Amino acid sequence: MDNAAEWYALTAVVLFLKMFALALYQGRYRIGKRTFVVPEDARLAGTAPAQAELPEVERAARAWRNDVENIPVFLALGVAYVWVDAGPAAAPWLFTGFAIARVAHTVCYLRRLQPWRTVAYGIGALITLGMCLQILLALA
Repeated sequence: MDNAAEWYALTAVVLFLKMFALALYQGRYRIGKRTFVVPEDARLAGTAPAQAELPEVERAARAWRNDVENIPVFLALGVAYVWVDAGPAAAPWLFTGFAIARVAHTVCYLRRLQPWRTVAYGIGALITLGMCLQILLALA
């Protein structure tokens, strides 16, 4: 890959696939245990609605919510980064680093691995701050 836009595109796809895998993880537990909170889903499966989500599903939902708080910010900054041509040599490292940090965060969240979950989150946050700095420097 020759430019920041290509790295950005690849990273966006990786982040989508990571979130898609998280949704499949939730579905695997719901279907495998035939446990559905939503009444029409339970009816489709021929079971009564559950009173609460499975712990694994709830944990994955919390990881998903964290993604929804962080990935859109990265994607918006990534567009700005590419648009203003902010540090093209750093783009592969920043974009790939963020994707790896988010994958690690999810794995650590699902496996209850602290302090590694926080470390992965922190790395992703620092990368987005670094992108902000690179964007501001490109605009100066």
